[in-house]
Amino acid sequence: MFSKSWFFFLFGCILLSLVVESRVINETRFKPMEEMKKMRRVRAHLKKINKPSVKTIQEPPSERPKGHNSSDEIYETIQLWAQSNELCPEGTIPIRRTTENDVLRASSLRRFGRKIRRVRRDTSSGGHEHAVAFVNGDQYYGAKASMNVWTPAVTDTYEFSLSQLWVISGSFGNDLNTIEAGWQVSPELYGDGYPRFFTYWTTDAYRATGCYNLLCSGFVQTNNRIAIGAAISPRSSYNGKQFDIGVMIWKDPKHGHWWLQFGSGVLIGYWPSFLFSHLQKQASMIQFGGEVVNSRSKGYHTSTQMGSGHFADEGFGKAAYFRNLQVVDWDNSLLPLTNLHLLADHSNCYNIKAGKNNAWGNYIYYGGPGRNAGCQ
Repeated sequence: MFSKSWFFFLFGCILLSLVVESRVINETRFKPMEEMKKMRRVRAHLKKINKPSVKTIQEPPSERPKGHNSSDEIYETIQLWAQSNELCPEGTIPIRRTTENDVLRASSLRRFGRKIRRVRRDTSSGGHEHAVAFVNGDQYYGAKASMNVWTPAVTDTYEFSLSQLWVISGSFGNDLNTIEAGWQVSPELYGDGYPRFFTYWTTDAYRATGCYNLLCSGFVQTNNRIAIGAAISPRSSYNGKQFDIGVMIWKDPKHGHWWLQFGSGVLIGYWPSFLFSHLQKQASMIQFGGEVVNSRSKGYHTSTQMGSGHFADEGFGKAAYFRNLQVVDWDNSLLPLTNLHLLADHSNCYNIKAGKNNAWGNYIYYGGPGRNAGCQ
């Protein structure tokens, strides 16, 4: 159980929060003018991130998708800071503090809070590798699934491992629109190896728009209990208990905004419809699964794990899963998937298998260890 003092050390429940941490500088390589210019740019960027929040927010949607069950999450995880039962005051939200050290860990200031470009659509995939299930060929207005949470090993600072659902529209060229949510391990972004609840959006294939979490204007958070970017606990263990989170993203039929729900019916906030081009109307593809960055920094395939770090073939209690995969249709109804496709960019490194039963509906197992005898 975290103490109140620890809670306030980690998160600020204020509308405007600018945190500046001291930085130890190696005197032997200290270049005063360059360092001063760099720090001025970093602090200016922090001011942009930690600006006052939007004063006018959209009321919660009048109705959620038909067929939604708010009590279907078994072995549900929670966020570490929420174990204190603390709530932010009415009208404020919990914020994971963005510090100078967070920005300085990034490969560049311009790329801070953003994914490396190139989303999966071919085997080259620009260092990104996926094991995903997807549906396309129709009009989609949202998606829902539960995914178990693990702590995959990430072996390079500039790599990540994530599990998420994607709501996608546009081509896989520069006009790609996506909304993404799930959990991820990213040492570069967070400075540690904990799985964290995250969001992402882009309207131009990760080039200049969008970001993770609340690191740019866009996503409007309305919940005063859930901190986007906070660590998730407990996590699943191999041959042990399995813990999962539920995520649902759907388009409000009345106002057109895309809402995010976490866990057992908890509304987190929304992406305003004006952010998007193609997603102002609907999505053309829904994806569920895992993604890693393979930087090949040592000249061979990364050992960064996806999911549990074990292949899909090992099944329940050993491999990562998504269960109860559903999409939202034009009538704001949750429906099971039809015509589900599977794709693993490098199946000797990370793979995926699908199934269906009465308890879990459509489900997938996915993941892998990365580098191994068959993955070099």
